[in-house]
Amino acid sequence: MQAVNRRAFLGASLSAAVSALAQEGGTPEPIIDIHQHTNYRGRDDAHLLAHQKAMGVTTTLLLPAGTPTSTPSTHDGKSNGLAAGCGTTDTCQRLAGAHAGLLRWGANEVTDQDSAVATIEKWLKLGACIIAEQKFHVECDSAHSQRLYALAADYGVPILLHFQHETYNLGYERFHTMLAKFPKTTFIGHAQTFWGNIDLKHEPKNLYPKGPVTPGGLTDRYLADYPNLFADMSAGSGLNALTRDEAHTTAFFDRHQDKILYGSDCNDHLGRGPGCQGAQTIAMIRKLAPSRAVERKILHDNAHRLFRL
Repeated sequence: MQAVNRRAFLGASLSAAVSALAQEGGTPEPIIDIHQHTNYRGRDDAHLLAHQKAMGVTTTLLLPAGTPTSTPSTHDGKSNGLAAGCGTTDTCQRLAGAHAGLLRWGANEVTDQDSAVATIEKWLKLGACIIAEQKFHVECDSAHSQRLYALAADYGVPILLHFQHETYNLGYERFHTMLAKFPKTTFIGHAQTFWGNIDLKHEPKNLYPKGPVTPGGLTDRYLADYPNLFADMSAGSGLNALTRDEAHTTAFFDRHQDKILYGSDCNDHLGRGPGCQGAQTIAMIRKLAPSRAVERKILHDNAHRLFRL
């Protein structure tokens, strides 16, 4: 996670608190978090629920890992649990079932497992609302990946991809071919390579770039050119993209206001303070959104529409 200037963060946090509480009747407006995990680096369910409540999140999507395997696609097992100890689909379904008003859940499997389609389809039939988080060492246009893109279209659910140079979902520069080939599939992009490529001058090996952004990078163009691509604002990579060039962020929000989704992907236990990247992201969205209407789209309305909540 990138460090945010303390004074700027505290100011943004105060603004966020005022914005959240200044609603009719003093009731904070709802927030949808599309990116959380069970057992995230050992965090238990009680702390996960407390974290989400403290951030003001009213609906959370739980994204599972795939079945533990020892294959090149999981870096011989090192990337099992989404490389963070995250729980599998059954843990997400069980917790969401116990908190039906607060939680929804997704389905996942290691991309190149022969049983991936059948396994995910089983969970989709039981109510999973997304295929995610696809975070495996495969080419983003591999035949195995394309099976899952087609499955997402068949069931009318989004699929969320973690793009990280030379590590997960390789070949981002070719991803436009998948966006064009699967126009009925809703894709959600996430992580370092996705957010680094808001910049036309992005260097692929620089996973957390700093400084001014030159508009027109691959991600900027993909969002503009393909109606089936959405952006997940989560994790340190999303927060870094928000904070590295605030003027660019406001303009980026304005031109892609219907395509950006709030996610936290935060393993903090408290849901507040400088150690909580998810809360920082909410504060920065509120600070940098060009209007209240755009803020509400990013924090709630876009996900509400996309997931038919």
